[in-house]
Amino acid sequence: MIPVILSGGSGSRLWPLSRQAYPKQFLPLLNEDSMFQQTLARLPQDDVEAPVVVANDEHRFLVKEQLDAIGQKPQSILLEPFGRNTAPAVALAAIQIARKDPASIMLVLPADHAISQTKPFHEAIAKGLKVAKDGALVLFGTTPDRPETGYGYISAAGREDDPGGPRPVRKFIEKPDEATARRLLDEGGYFWNSGMFMFRADAYLRELKRHSRDIYDTALLASRSLSEDLGFSRIPPEIFEHCPDDSIDYAVMEKTTRATLVPLDAGWSDVGAWSSIWDISEKDEQQNAVYGDACLADSSGCLIHAPEKLVAMVGVDDLVVVDTKDALMIAPRDRVQEVKGVVQKLKAEGRPETRIHREVFRPWGSYDSIDNGNRFQVKRITVKPGERLSLQKHHHRAEHWIIVRGTAEVSRDDETFLLSENESTYIPIGSVHRLFNPGKIPLELIEVQSGAYLGEDDIERLDDRYGRTEPAQDTREPVQEPQEEEEIPVMESRVG
Repeated sequence: MIPVILSGGSGSRLWPLSRQAYPKQFLPLLNEDSMFQQTLARLPQDDVEAPVVVANDEHRFLVKEQLDAIGQKPQSILLEPFGRNTAPAVALAAIQIARKDPASIMLVLPADHAISQTKPFHEAIAKGLKVAKDGALVLFGTTPDRPETGYGYISAAGREDDPGGPRPVRKFIEKPDEATARRLLDEGGYFWNSGMFMFRADAYLRELKRHSRDIYDTALLASRSLSEDLGFSRIPPEIFEHCPDDSIDYAVMEKTTRATLVPLDAGWSDVGAWSSIWDISEKDEQQNAVYGDACLADSSGCLIHAPEKLVAMVGVDDLVVVDTKDALMIAPRDRVQEVKGVVQKLKAEGRPETRIHREVFRPWGSYDSIDNGNRFQVKRITVKPGERLSLQKHHHRAEHWIIVRGTAEVSRDDETFLLSENESTYIPIGSVHRLFNPGKIPLELIEVQSGAYLGEDDIERLDDRYGRTEPAQDTREPVQEPQEEEEIPVMESRVG
């Protein structure tokens, strides 16, 4: 069994903590590990191969760093230049897997789900594995415990002989309104669609080819032109942009006769909104969930996520308060789904708070913009041991560096020298420079920028160990339309 981890989502409903450049799956929302890391950690240990990870190109170094942190070495990391939903992402992984062994079982897991009970999760996987080997396209459904309008529903035939066993899917139901959700809950026999799947690689490709040929053809063409770069497999944007944007559910599962549901009762949540965080969090006697420092008086049913400052609340109920270094969000707990609309409005206004945090993470460390004004900006920069920034120059700004902690090796034009704590240097406009941490502890410094333009795009990279050298040159040969269709081995039909 090969886990395929889908980690390309943006998590806009968990703004302001989740942002485009640092989405929810890479955040330690519930404990010290991110949900991406937790997804890998809860996998069965027996008969499971290294995972295939599908991620957005923008998040490639986050993925690599978080895999390294838990000692996980993937089979491959497929980088999407932009999102095209789950059906194409899984197709590219399936083609790659089928070329080695068409009968390989794929366990497709979103990287942003929470599962509190590992044992029943493993038991459901074992039940799904038995029918997936024979060609069933398995999805895992959880029993509703409330009239939830944020999930899709599935009707599946019951089994008196095996209540927890696989059963054929009857129909899919779109995310319902509250009245419909209450009716489905009262009727029983319906499951929430968890978005987790299991199938043979060839079985998925056969059904995708039958029901969504455009996705199949585009994914196949793109798979022939993957480019390898620093351990990543890049999907060519000039091909992928023509791929239809569609989910596994719409492209395959709602059309195939092979859809099989396996019940899952393992404390599942897709952590799709702040109300989901409240649902699965530990709470005090007044049903308040607190992450950070809070003083609550005569308040109940609230969620506070504020690690940077004290939050005091008096006489309020069922509120969500999320504080970050550059944004504060307050909403009634039953309306947090509408945060997505706020993000869309801010994006339309060109606000950077939707894309990046004030503290921005890079493969070499991070920087935090702690102050700015007319013609100046102050940053706190942290460089990991053994890491170095790109060799670069700026056309519009000068920089002053003051070492706060650790040792810095500075290259400036034709000279290289060391700086220790409380020492400083000056980088003039146009000077070719580089910063390196040769020590065993993180290097911390204060950078004061001054000049007519202080944007991050005023960087001309001359050399970069992370492949970000600019201007980027595409040295690949133009992709030609194939003359003959490649045959990916697909299984013969064995399931009605």
